[in-house]
Amino acid sequence: QVQLVESGGGLVQPGGSLRLSCAVSGSISRIYAMSWYRQAPGKQRELVASIGSGGTTNYADSVKGRFTISRDNAKNTVYRQMNSLDPTAPAPYYCFASYDPRARMILHPAWGPGTPVPVSS
Repeated sequence: QVQLVESGGGLVQPGGSLRLSCAVSGSISRIYAMSWYRQAPGKQRELVASIGSGGTTNYADSVKGRFTISRDNAKNTVYRQMNSLDPTAPAPYYCFASYDPRARMILHPAWGPGTPVPVSS
């Protein structure tokens, strides 16, 4: 069984910064894309940033220049540095990984439980 454990959340001042981590553990042959999503109340979950196994990144227009996604393949961990946090920005944030458990090129999705990032106003 694969688990995603998120850490690093907490209350932040408007305009402040925060770094989130998401560690993947379990029966994994290879992890492909790793991503962060967020979900506002009553809305669908939306992609914030993603990073491929080779390091190629993709960002939502709303976070370009403020968020940085990175990963450590040796630790099966993805990070997200968030700067200039907006108190009106939607949260919580969910970690996502696409992985192959048995080296058969059959990809499986896995989600973290979600990390709140409250921004004090």
